[in-house]
Amino acid sequence: MHSIFYYSHELARYDFGADHPFKPERAQKALELCRRYGVMDQQHMILKGPPPLEREKLLLGHSEDYLETLRRVGQGEIFKEMLSFGIGPEDNPPLRGIYDWSGKCAGGTWEGMVALLEGDTDIIFNPLGGFHHAFPSRASGFCYINDIVIAINEALNHKVKITYMDIDAHHGDAVQEAFYNEDRVQFISIHESGEYLYPYSGSVEESGDGKGEGFTVNIPVPPKTDDEVYLEVFHRIVLPLIRGFGPDVLVAQLGADSLVSDPLTDLMLTNNSYIEIVRTLKGLCGKILATGGGGYDIYRTARCWTLAWAILNDVEPRDEFAGLVGGMMFGPEMEVGSLSDRPYTITGPEKDKIRRAMDRTIKFLIKRHHL
Repeated sequence: MHSIFYYSHELARYDFGADHPFKPERAQKALELCRRYGVMDQQHMILKGPPPLEREKLLLGHSEDYLETLRRVGQGEIFKEMLSFGIGPEDNPPLRGIYDWSGKCAGGTWEGMVALLEGDTDIIFNPLGGFHHAFPSRASGFCYINDIVIAINEALNHKVKITYMDIDAHHGDAVQEAFYNEDRVQFISIHESGEYLYPYSGSVEESGDGKGEGFTVNIPVPPKTDDEVYLEVFHRIVLPLIRGFGPDVLVAQLGADSLVSDPLTDLMLTNNSYIEIVRTLKGLCGKILATGGGGYDIYRTARCWTLAWAILNDVEPRDEFAGLVGGMMFGPEMEVGSLSDRPYTITGPEKDKIRRAMDRTIKFLIKRHHL
């Protein structure tokens, strides 16, 4: 069996602008850490460049008009109509090359899904993917091409069941919309509550429609939620739901912007909960397609993705340079001397308030889903 890690130095060096929080170089930092910690040197692992996607495949997630608009923008054209497609605001600037860049990032996720379905591959990781806010005809939230929707729609042509698990701090709104009426896709998102954070959606009441009723599960958590509360929700709600659904492929959007140091969000997680969730997901399904996502503290994000790749491949990270004179820690490793964070919890009245809110959410979901 093989595992594939999708990476391109060209894509990782793409620049959204000095003031834009999205930095594709996170993928490069993650690969460097994977190499340093000996989790990229196993015989079963393949490092592969993402392929460009043909227009036919891009249409699995987007409208013809939108793709044509994005293509023109990518060639350097600036025109008024692009604004109606979400291109031009601060979040989604009109960047030269954005069509080709987004199409290649999506190519890794799509090709990875095909490899899971048709080959002897069990694990895919595309840190250059995970663009869960891109709608069929609108760019949104730093996302232009929705690689996840494209890959899941490809999978549905193979008559399989898919669980989509999103641990990004932001609600996976465009993925939810794409499969809101679908009973072959189980959508689960744990995210900071839309009362406080973009995209201001993903309430616990949003649960699917038509034959998809009950297959969408949203778990909004309050600001300052820590590992303890987050993991309780995961184990009490997510775990039994995925077990009950029994997916053929599990798609995991592994955004790392729920960490305590992230500049765009308000959650208080460490990568210890991230590690536990990835390890648990690994035990729930034999075929996993993992993508990147949010994560705006690029060094902590790189650590999360290194740990995720190691766990998905049952490999223990080891520092090749530990103890060497002149050896340097990588970014925030200086704080802890390892890839894992120090434990962190909040206490007092604030924790009590969060617990009360989450107790209500848990009770609501247990009743709705008969857990």
